[in-house]
Amino acid sequence: MRSWFLLFCCNLMWALQFTCIKLVQDQVGPLFTVWGPMTLAMILLYPFVRAERRRASPRTGRRGKDILLYLNLVVFGAFPAQILLTWGTRMSSASNAAVLMLTIPVCTAVFAYLLLGEAMTTVRWLSFALAILGVLFCSNFNFGNLNFGKGYALGNLLIFSGAAGSAFYNSYGKKALERYSPMEMNYYTYVMTVFLVTPIFLYRERDVLGRISHFTLQTWIGLVSLAVFIYFLSMVLFLTALKSMDAIQAAVCNYLITFFGVPIAALWLGERMTFMAIVGGVLVLASTLAVTAWDQVRKPVLQ
Repeated sequence: MRSWFLLFCCNLMWALQFTCIKLVQDQVGPLFTVWGPMTLAMILLYPFVRAERRRASPRTGRRGKDILLYLNLVVFGAFPAQILLTWGTRMSSASNAAVLMLTIPVCTAVFAYLLLGEAMTTVRWLSFALAILGVLFCSNFNFGNLNFGKGYALGNLLIFSGAAGSAFYNSYGKKALERYSPMEMNYYTYVMTVFLVTPIFLYRERDVLGRISHFTLQTWIGLVSLAVFIYFLSMVLFLTALKSMDAIQAAVCNYLITFFGVPIAALWLGERMTFMAIVGGVLVLASTLAVTAWDQVRKPVLQ
């Protein structure tokens, strides 16, 4: 019961991310929205990583080439999952971002097929097609003249790219977990992300540093929430919960991100979903249920 409660809290915190991005967008850019909170979270996580190392026995098989492993995890995983997601949410809506996060399990199945050689069943291919269709509906895609709806299309494409980045991280991260604990993998991902984003941030958005003293209360609430709840506390609670339950159980709880994210955006930001967006959300939900529930049931049981 304790683990389920922790997962409940994690998904509630993750659902806050999209609203927090909208809260800070008037005063900071997408790079600082990620770089600032993640840098603080990286510092806060360090004592936990140290404590875990002291308790655990030394792991073998680590080598200098692992830096390339984390480079791939960040460039193709964490970077789109954070930067592109943040950029896309600023251009779209927090509600759309919450709904499109349901595509992560479907994209994870595709990357598991491409990167790890896992079977790609007919159900999984159909789920992927449904997910793409759902993204188009959320973007107000005009099927009559092949024209994207005005405003949200590019933002939703970036959000979907962010979901694909999360899926890549979930799949390719299995290689890192062979030699690193989940806590270490998360921490080193933060270190590599901050290392790569810092020069880009200083080149594109360094003027934000001179405006910190002028941040409004709304901006501070958004940034502090991103650092403390999304990047730090949620990950500590999530990794704690994983110690007493399997990954499939944890993945099923990700539906709560959308369940919490949409009403949070409605209450805090006053957002309302259009009919097309609701239809798209239903299609995305159907694709996710197919790949995480029905596909699991259809698997043969080993005797």
